[in-house]
Amino acid sequence: LPISQACCCPSGRLRLLAMSASWRDQWIEAVSKIRSDLGYENSAEQLRTLQKTGLLKLTDLKSDPAKFFEAHRLLARHAPQLGPGFWIRFTVHYNLFAGSVLAVGSDEQIKQLDSIQQQGLLGCFGLTEKLAGVNSGGVVNTTADWDDQAKEFVLNSADVGAQKNWISQGLVGDLAVVVADLRIGGKRYGPHAFLMELRRGGKPVPNVEFGDMGRKTVGNDLDNAWIAFNGARLPHSNLLSRYADVQPGNGGSYISKAKGLTNMAMIGQRLFSGRVAVAWAALTFTRKLYEMTREYSDNKTCWGPKGNSNLTSVPQLNNLYARADDRLKKVEAFVGACEKKLCECLVKDEIPPVQLQDAIACAKIVASETSIDLCFRLKQDVGSYALMGDTGFEQMDFLQACKFAEGDSRILMQKLARDRVKSTATVGSSEEQKLAQELQTVLKDGGMQAWDANFDKVYDLAWAVVSRNMEALCPGTLVGIPCGLSKL
Repeated sequence: LPISQACCCPSGRLRLLAMSASWRDQWIEAVSKIRSDLGYENSAEQLRTLQKTGLLKLTDLKSDPAKFFEAHRLLARHAPQLGPGFWIRFTVHYNLFAGSVLAVGSDEQIKQLDSIQQQGLLGCFGLTEKLAGVNSGGVVNTTADWDDQAKEFVLNSADVGAQKNWISQGLVGDLAVVVADLRIGGKRYGPHAFLMELRRGGKPVPNVEFGDMGRKTVGNDLDNAWIAFNGARLPHSNLLSRYADVQPGNGGSYISKAKGLTNMAMIGQRLFSGRVAVAWAALTFTRKLYEMTREYSDNKTCWGPKGNSNLTSVPQLNNLYARADDRLKKVEAFVGACEKKLCECLVKDEIPPVQLQDAIACAKIVASETSIDLCFRLKQDVGSYALMGDTGFEQMDFLQACKFAEGDSRILMQKLARDRVKSTATVGSSEEQKLAQELQTVLKDGGMQAWDANFDKVYDLAWAVVSRNMEALCPGTLVGIPCGLSKL
């Protein structure tokens, strides 16, 4: 079990032990059969089969989130052999697609998830566009116009920039949660989520166009699509309507069901569970790669003038194993603490408080960047072994996917620094306060140009915020800045 359950969240450890008697063994057995050499259509069939076992329900993110995260961790242990393709396919379906239905769907729409699972239907998540998406703050250019006479929504991609981009599982998915700008009588109401069919009987629905994003360095068992809507029509019931709806008649009227909550804010809840899952995936990949490499180096004989030894005994490699273990334990403890608190929010159906949202962003940054740092260092110290196939090193771009998934590390750090500069509270170390004050001063005269010119200080401030969040939530877990985030 992950170190985190034994450190900052012992109750989480007990929860996993309770479920592990039968479920964990069954899940391990089920995912051990996954292959990455079958092409994306057959890869999708593997997920259909896994889903229909019912071992992990599409509703478990809300009803049993500890199981949801453990399923992600156990699957990620195969990433050094499989690459990122199937893990991404899995989390897109369970977190982004089904999780969005759980977050903003009505009770009737959530009930549909049981039927979707039983039939083995697959879903994708249509948020990102060529010129909009996560990095744009959730702004989308895909439009959904209400046709009051037909009682339908009409989806359109106005231009190439509005086409959905890098949609995982988009070439095989039967269903999609599509985020589009809702318009009623020409008035815009912002991004809303729609649950729609993409294919019926394996064939695309009318007025929806698909294309392949192209070959990748890794993960080619996963299809990534661009999707264009050309007047696709959706029934009124396709709007995920827990927090908002359209009242037909007299041109249609917008109904907000939750004061103070935007529809996009609730859709964005999946970023929090996704960031925790991605953080665990990066750490689990790193643990497994070190485990595989240690097994090799322990058995690799090296000549010496006074007798042979093994590769592990080389001082720098032996020291790296020890330092990496210490660093991983600390980051795992912090991510585990974030998971525990997020699970409490998910079960209670509550929005995570801002402090936890920031901590989760920090967890995703430190987990992915520390993993990239440690795996790169390991690659430098094991010689030609790192060039060999089937060693796990050829799949290291799995960590590149972790770096930019659910919010790129640099973008998240920019947000942390921006929010800290805007704050008037006296918090953090003396260094954090000094950096915040310096940026506040230069911004008064220089505006955004000064922000860009002082980007080193921006990222230094962001790392100070990361460190503060780690120490506040799980004391004793501070780690050094990863090489990928340090100055040249």
